[in-house]
Order: sequence, then structure tokens, then C-alpha cells
Amino acid sequence: MANVHNPSSAEASQQATLQDPANGGHGHGNIGLFGLVVGAIGVVFGDIGTSPLYTIREAFSPHYGLVANHDTVLGVLSLVFWSLMLVVTLKYVTIIMRADNHGEGGIMALMALAQRSLPKGSKSAYMVGILGIFGASLFFGDGVITPAISVLSAVEGLEVVAPQLHHWVVPLAVIVLAGLFASQRFGTAKVGRVFGPITGLWFLTLAVLGVVNILHEPEVLNAVNPLWAVRFFGNHGWHGIFILGAVVLAVTGGEAIYTDMGHFGAKPIRYAWYFFVLPALMINYLGQGALVLEDPAAIRNPFYLGVPEWGRVPMIVLATAATVIASQAVITGGFSVARQAMQLGYIPRMKIQHTSKETIGQIYIPAINWTMMAIVIALVLGFGSSTALATAYGISVSATMLIDTLLLAIVARALWPRWRLWVLPLCVPFFFIDLAFLTANGAKVLDGGWFPVVVGLLLFTLLRTWRRGRQLLRDEIQKEGLQLGTFLNGLMLAPPLRVPGTAVFLTADKGVVPHALLHNLKHNKVLHERNVFLTVDTLTVPYAHKRLKIEAIGDDFYRVVIRFGFMETPDVPLALMRSCDEGGVYFDPMDTTYFSSRETIVATRDRGMPVWRDKIFALMHRNAAPATGYFHIPGNRLVELGAQVEI
Repeated sequence: MANVHNPSSAEASQQATLQDPANGGHGHGNIGLFGLVVGAIGVVFGDIGTSPLYTIREAFSPHYGLVANHDTVLGVLSLVFWSLMLVVTLKYVTIIMRADNHGEGGIMALMALAQRSLPKGSKSAYMVGILGIFGASLFFGDGVITPAISVLSAVEGLEVVAPQLHHWVVPLAVIVLAGLFASQRFGTAKVGRVFGPITGLWFLTLAVLGVVNILHEPEVLNAVNPLWAVRFFGNHGWHGIFILGAVVLAVTGGEAIYTDMGHFGAKPIRYAWYFFVLPALMINYLGQGALVLEDPAAIRNPFYLGVPEWGRVPMIVLATAATVIASQAVITGGFSVARQAMQLGYIPRMKIQHTSKETIGQIYIPAINWTMMAIVIALVLGFGSSTALATAYGISVSATMLIDTLLLAIVARALWPRWRLWVLPLCVPFFFIDLAFLTANGAKVLDGGWFPVVVGLLLFTLLRTWRRGRQLLRDEIQKEGLQLGTFLNGLMLAPPLRVPGTAVFLTADKGVVPHALLHNLKHNKVLHERNVFLTVDTLTVPYAHKRLKIEAIGDDFYRVVIRFGFMETPDVPLALMRSCDEGGVYFDPMDTTYFSSRETIVATRDRGMPVWRDKIFALMHRNAAPATGYFHIPGNRLVELGAQVEI
């Protein structure tokens, strides 16, 4: 019943961004660039920013059988450096972030842009939709692991300081995570202002520790030479590719950076990454490598053992705060992807709270928040350590990165005429790099990698079922649909009894007779004195300047469109009351009755989807948030007329 309406002026300005990435940009009202950079540091880079806690340690875990000698350490560091440069810096931050959909990023936005470049209803557009939804599902599958592994790895520093505190690690991690998810209702803007300075201190500390350790073994700086990465594969043969299953831990968060673009905009994120986050990360990785070159035994926990003994307890506190922020990056990314999935019709309507007057992307979705919290805490309790979780981490995010590359190639070819000559050739090495990461992580499926895959497949099934079910439901309703003009002409030939008052019929299709009206005539055999066909449009601007559009279509029938900005509370009765002030028709709230149709889904065999999917869709449809409650229609003025629909 609520459609997303894009004003022509806003759409025209934003369409330029889609057609040519040279025209990037994102509106953020009066928030200064520096404030957005600080906020981005506090929210966007938490995931990738806490990877130094465990990446180097996991690369030398017994799972990979590597020995911490000079050549191997430099080879692994070189792989980490060039993965950050090619995958995160070049692919995501420099190129893919130019593919924004009305300021929003993430795989759903990229999918929408790719589909826009293909013939509507074509097999290619269908396959792009499948890829995008599958990638989004995998993003959630790996995303729920990030908070668990990040917080656990930070709290595990207690074992370095006092091994007897081992049994406190899991309970403390659960408490920290529960507090983080409970704070989401305050919004990413407020969270970013709090977390920004903390994360800034975190990255500065990473850099300082890295410099101190590098001074002991400056030889480690040679790792920036890509020949050390090539030599690593030469020394370890074809099976050396499996080390990418650990190297990928350094780049997890690249997709989250793109997904969180709608929260702060591309420019603040780029500035923060190029000039602050990336240098701090690489200096710390090189510092850990220098420590291991000096003392190979430090590989058991090179991050915390690289901290002076007097500073380890404060470092545990700071690392825990930083990993809370790492979780924040994934949570806000989850909100962004879920909102886009709702707009594209892949998941049922959920309650969305906008937490900023300046930026449409800063939102809070309670249902997503609490679902992620339950899964994350279950992971902490189930796996029990960051090392165990590392075996489950990476495969889904690798698949998502590969899908991003394929979608990027489609978008660049169709929508970027001035940039595709150099973007398309780069997609070839991106593809093989992502494929190598996916292959390496595939070896971890039996060791725990099955979890994000199962979660991703489950979500993919639910999303595709909702999308297909909505299409089947719409087709069934349209079979009985009547064109409004034809219906009204025929109705007036033999008019039914009129009763006092105004009837408002909610409808998403302005040209078709609402089912609620048909059922009202069928069962009550009366019409009200005035009948209004109401459609609600949600704009992509904070506030609607022109609220109502009222069109008389004859014999006291009216077609009304109400527009709300994304920051406004969609109060339909209040908007109708104010129509008289704007020169429209007066609606007496005590004399107005709202009619809405609510379908009950009946699963049947040999029609549409398999019966088990029909039943899942029926369950999702039954529990979707009703539009009437969303639009603040009072229950004592509402009549819902339902009907069974077989699919």
C-alpha cells in the first residue's frame, strides 16, 4: 500500500551519479566533513580495523602448517599488504563505492544498478537478481560471525595477562555483545560520535605499536615488495593457496565499508581509509611480523605480545572497545541491506526507525537487531574461542566479494561510459583474486565454514520465497481486478444505497478498484457519500513539501496521494485533516472510516511454488507488519475486509 516515490528533481540529480561515477556525492545536510570522517571511523572501519587481533596469529596456526621463519613471515605479510591494496583500497574504496544507488551502497544496491542496465524481465536480469540476493544472504551469514570473533579475540587477551581467567572470557564477551545490541536504538550518528574518538585512539595505538616493533627489525619493511608473495607460493607449491583462508581475515570488512556508505557518504569514508585507517593497519601488521622475526615464539599471540607488559591490561580494554565497534560496522551494514531488501520487495515490511535528520541511511531496525544478537551470542557460546570461529570465517565473504566483482563489471559496462575502459580490465584480476580466496576458504567447510553457508542458504530461500510469493499473490489479485474508470461508470448505472460519511480505501494501484471496496459492496451493499482511493508514497527526502494531491473523479469519488518524507511519521489521518488548510476537501475524523484489505494465503498443490514454500510465504505474510498500523490509522475507525487467496 505504500510505494516509494522518487521526486523527479531528486532523481535527476542522483541519476547522474549512477550514469557516471565522476559525479559522486552524498548529501548530509549541515554535518561537516570532519565530523563525518570521525563518525565513519567510529562505525564503518570497526570490522576491518580489528583484524590485526587475530589475522597473523591464525596464519601460523597448526591448521596451515607454516613455520615462522624469515621468508614465510615476509611472504604472509606481503600477501596481507597486497590484499588490502587490491581488494579493499582499489576494488571497494576506489571503484565500487562509486556505484551508489541514491546514496546507498552494498550488494543490494549494486544488484539494483546492474538490473537497471538489463532488459526488464530478461533472463539476464533474473540471474543478476539471483546473484545479488545470494550475495546478500551470504553477507549476513558471515556478518554474524564478525561480532563474535572480534569481541572474543579482544577478551582473550586476559589469557595472556592472567591464564587463570580463561573461564571468564566467554561470559564477558556475551555481556559486551548484549550491551552493544541494546545500544543500537540510539542510532549510528550518536554511536559514531561516541565510538569515533575511541576508534581513532585504537588506530593511533596500532600505528605506534607497529613503529616500535618495526624499529627492532626494519627488515620487515621489505614485505611490501610483491616478490615476497610470489616467492611464498614458489616455496610452498600449489597448496600454498590455502593460506589465503587466513589472509582473507585481513580484508573482511571491505564489503561492510561499501554497505555502510549510505550512513556517511563516499568522500568521508575514502578520506578516513586512505590517510588514516590503511596506514595504521599496515604499520601494525608489519610490526607484528617484526616481532615474530625477532622472537618466533611470539607467534602464539603476536598482537598482545607486541604490547609492553605494563600496557597489556589497558590494551585489552581498548581492544574490547574497538571490537564492539567492529560489531557496529556489521550491524549497521545489516540494517542497510535489510532496508534495501524491503524496498526491492524481498523481505516483509518491518518497523524502521530513522535516527538522523540529515541522512536517510542512518536507521535502526529492531527485528534485524535482535535476530542478529541471538545468533551472535549463540555463536560465542557454541564455538567458545576466536580460533574456532576463524575456521568458520571467510567462505561467505569470499563468495560475496566474487559476486560484487561480477556485478561491478555489468554496471561499469552499461552505466559508466567514461570509466569502463579501465574498470572492466581490472575486473579480470579482481575475479581471479576473489576466486582464489573462495577456493582457499572452501577447504574450511567441514571445520566450521558450513555455518555461514547454511545461514546464507536459509536466508536466500526465505528472500526468494517472499519475492516469488508476492508476485503470485499479485497475479491472483489482478485476475479479479477491475479498472477504476470502467467500474465507476457501470456502478453509476445502478447506484447502490448511499450512507452518510467518508470511506477511505487504501490501495497501492491507483488505476484498479481496491478489493476492500468490492468486498464492502458485496457484503454491506452500500456506498458512503464520499469515497476516497488513497495511496501513500514515501519520498527519498527528509520532509515532503507538497503533502497531498487530491483529484476528483466524479460523483463524490476522489483519488488522493499522500507523500511523506523518510524522516516523517506517516500519520495518514492527520494528513487528511490538514487537507482543508491546503485548499482541499475537509475530512472529519469522526465521520471517516478506513477500509483495508488483508489477504489470507492458502497453500495449494500444483500451483506456483512447491507447497512447503507456499506455507513459508503464508507464515511470513501473516507476520508482516500491517500497513494500517504503520500509517497510524486508529483501530476504532478501521474496517479490514479479508479474503482467502490460493497460490
